[in-house]
Amino acid sequence: MIKVGIVGGTGYTGVELLRILALHPDAKVTMITSRKEAGTPVADMYPSLRGHLDLPFSDTATADLTQCDVVFYATPHGVAMADAPKMVAAGVRIIDLAADFRLQDPAQFEQWYKLSHSCPDLLAEAAYGLPELNRAAIAKARIVANPGCYPTTMQLGFAPLLRHGLVDASHLIADCKSGVSGAGRKAELGTAFSEASDNFKAYGVTGHRHHPETVEKLQLLSKEPVGLLFTPHLVPMIRGMHSTLYARLKPEAMATDVQALFEDAYRDEPFVDVLPPGAHPDTRSTRASNMLRIAVHRPDGEAGDTVVLLVVQDNLVKGASGQAVQCMNLMFGLLETAGLRHVPVLP
Repeated sequence: MIKVGIVGGTGYTGVELLRILALHPDAKVTMITSRKEAGTPVADMYPSLRGHLDLPFSDTATADLTQCDVVFYATPHGVAMADAPKMVAAGVRIIDLAADFRLQDPAQFEQWYKLSHSCPDLLAEAAYGLPELNRAAIAKARIVANPGCYPTTMQLGFAPLLRHGLVDASHLIADCKSGVSGAGRKAELGTAFSEASDNFKAYGVTGHRHHPETVEKLQLLSKEPVGLLFTPHLVPMIRGMHSTLYARLKPEAMATDVQALFEDAYRDEPFVDVLPPGAHPDTRSTRASNMLRIAVHRPDGEAGDTVVLLVVQDNLVKGASGQAVQCMNLMFGLLETAGLRHVPVLP
């Protein structure tokens, strides 16, 4: 049984990890830390876990996480990289749900996150945790950088097109929407009920932290320079993400059967569902599950050279904690789907 530690267990990604791991057949949470809630039973804060997790929060300052086999960091940026040298030296594997190990260029990390990277040597060896594109590296990694939620939809959407060189890589467009839980559990005016409910707005139009992450990873799939126009939006729902992606086919690729291309690319992927032609997926079709669904469209008329991809996922599961557990399964040689076969919740 894999001994699991979680640092930062009071936020949404932390409790989502607990929900998933509570019924995992091969892993057990043995330690969960919190600076403010030390000594408090986890089930007192999250009654949904009553009967599934009999464990109090440990004090982050004194908890000996080196007794764990793997530690998930569901923390603000900067925490995981501060702990990484000690943890790796003790043989503990790390899965970071923040951005400490996502960007391979330390200068880019400092520019976007306003932090100097404290362990660039470990950054260089970290694996990017998107299993569908990086499975082999994840399986042998000591440190995994869990992808951002938006980047997961954009990369899995654009990947088949870029791998085959079918589209103009310099002009990709991503119009993305997320539920409010993507902002975390902290109290902020912009995510208060009276502000976010019955409202819809774009944000980060001049620059968003997930842009450099996505471009860096898409560039690995493309022989041409990647240019991405990415606009995120906040929608008045708790969880869920919908990304509408646009790419222009090259003249020589106009006859390509794009539907068949995507079906072939993800045929054996347990958590990517390519829908039938003409489908319009909704976010609730993935709610509380680790499934990501893609629908492929080719508009008629003058826009016939454009591929439109509709990508939906639960931002807290495939976009965060579920994907992290998927990576853990790979790192320990377990069945990749272990603990992750949740059926989406309706309504």
